[in-house]
Amino acid sequence: MAKQTARLEARISQDVHALIKRAAEIEGRTLTDFVISAASSAALETIEKSEIVRLSGANAAMVANLIIEPPPVNNAMQRAHEHRAMLFGKA
Repeated sequence: MAKQTARLEARISQDVHALIKRAAEIEGRTLTDFVISAASSAALETIEKSEIVRLSGANAAMVANLIIEPPPVNNAMQRAHEHRAMLFGKA
């Protein structure tokens, strides 16, 4: 089964082109391979930064304690639970 591909084009200055081409040659890769690899790495890093929550040791301990021993349900939480049940059915 053939992989589907998409085309990406970009206009860059000659200086940037020369810089990227030089880096690709140093790594023994094609310009396309180098750009795809660098862009993919940058994209994954950006996504990771936006999706992964990093906590200090104290905050991680606080979250763990709240999971292990949750506080009692207050009125606002009870209303939210009832509203959710009304919208989506009982869980």
